Amino acid sequence: MSDPVLLVNHSRGLVELIFNRPEQGNALNEAMIDAMADALRHAARMPELRVLVIRAQGKHFSAGADLNWMQQAYQLTPEQNLAAARKLALLLQQIDTFSHPVLALVQGAAYGGALGIISCCDLVIAAADSRFCFSEVRLGLIAATISPYVLRAIGLRQARRYLLTAEVIAATTAEQLGLIHYMATPEQSLDEAADALIAGLLRNGPCALTATKQWLQDIADLPINSSLIDRSAQRLAEVRVSDEAQAGVHAFLQQQPPPWEDDNV
Repeated sequence: MSDPVLLVNHSRGLVELIFNRPEQGNALNEAMIDAMADALRHAARMPELRVLVIRAQGKHFSAGADLNWMQQAYQLTPEQNLAAARKLALLLQQIDTFSHPVLALVQGAAYGGALGIISCCDLVIAAADSRFCFSEVRLGLIAATISPYVLRAIGLRQARRYLLTAEVIAATTAEQLGLIHYMATPEQSLDEAADALIAGLLRNGPCALTATKQWLQDIADLPINSSLIDRSAQRLAEVRVSDEAQAGVHAFLQQQPPPWEDDNV
């Protein structure tokens, strides 16, 4: 029996989704995309979930789409070809709208479609020697499904440069662009770099985290006007009388840890 293309680990409020095609550079094929989509649906239903981590086995995070899988599109009907292309597009949307914080840990190469995945994550930590590339145009392809998320992450001006040139981007530059949030030091492992960040997320109110993600999604493209100001006041008024908010404020005033710090952590 072949190894699963995706490994799933559960640990005290943390779920890790681990790409497991290291010999193929963790290239994304239909089986991996389907496994990711299923794992995300399952994780979203876990009441104990606090943080989701996406990472990879082996030297590289992901080489992007599996070229053998891409080449098979020529043999498909137009309807089948569109359905296959939609799988990655829908997976990206699933990651982008996931209700809990999503953290990506990146080592080695992250190319092509992998950059769509990390652009959908809330937080990205990369190894100091990691490298990034929008490699699609070198293959006569375009980064269509990932570009909405990449544009949001690095802006149109930089996206034009890197999606057109297919330059390899060093981790230091990726951090400056906003493609990643933190670069581990050369002396740090990814786990060491991530530990403090994950611990900080686990100290925050779980309902507040999911509400914050949803709120940011809701208002991202709205103009700041009287309607949004009224809506924001209404949302704050709703949340600050919630059980979690009242428990958190009470714990702070009593100089005690909030109750959720004892849950699954």
